[in-house]
Amino acid sequence: MPDAVRPDALVITRATPEDWSTVIDWADDEGWNPGAGDAAPFFTQDPDGFFLGRIDGEPATAVSVVNYGPDYAFLGFYLVRKDLRGRGLGIATWRAGLEHAGGRVVGLDGVPDQQANYRRSGFELAYRTARYTGTPLLDPPDGTVRALAPGDLSRVHDYDSACLPADRPGFLTAWLTDPHHRTVVRVVDDRLTGFGTIRPARDAPRVGPLFADTADDARHLLAALAAEGPLAVDVPLRNDPAVRLAEQAGLQPSFETARMYTGPVRPHRIDRVFGTTTLELG
Repeated sequence: MPDAVRPDALVITRATPEDWSTVIDWADDEGWNPGAGDAAPFFTQDPDGFFLGRIDGEPATAVSVVNYGPDYAFLGFYLVRKDLRGRGLGIATWRAGLEHAGGRVVGLDGVPDQQANYRRSGFELAYRTARYTGTPLLDPPDGTVRALAPGDLSRVHDYDSACLPADRPGFLTAWLTDPHHRTVVRVVDDRLTGFGTIRPARDAPRVGPLFADTADDARHLLAALAAEGPLAVDVPLRNDPAVRLAEQAGLQPSFETARMYTGPVRPHRIDRVFGTTTLELG
């Protein structure tokens, strides 16, 4: 590919799940530790929300803008191939993705070197998130934690909706029932007090979501998920009990991101978010 690549040579189209394997590889190169099978549940939510820019037929840029109902969308995977950066190629892909969101409020989890650009595009900081990694040093969970059962799905959907700016039943069902994912729930006196999922990833397995009423609920859930050894979990830094739990478990912070929005989102229980589902789709 010639060095003098012009932005108008970029052809942007919607991506397929097969296309997205290339983007997952780019994310892996960035050290984002993408989930090994993320594409299938991601595309379940909004199959039209994934965009790939090509030059001479070769993938060059990417972004996803996934719509969650009529009011909210989430932007992720904003990437330009490393050998093509600094040439103005990314912004055209960015604009194509945001056009898909229409008038919706858009959220994202921005890496530090892009946050100034996001602010110029109308995004404002809501809170910061840190990825914590390691093998949790926790006592085993008690008998209130068990594997997700089909009869739990309705309650888990309701719990999930309270923790987010939008409902996501299609995505959540695909996420929870993916054969490579493992989900546990905590039920105390027949009341759901939290749930958590772990999935294989390119580096350490990733936990998300980890939603719970209290730090004690989250500790039992995390202990059950930690049976597989090292893991990574993205913790909202404004949730002090979540940060303390990660630190008490012996996990170490690595990189930070910033949760940003283009406008107000519906009230939700960030105090229950001990681990974000995924930085790519919120």
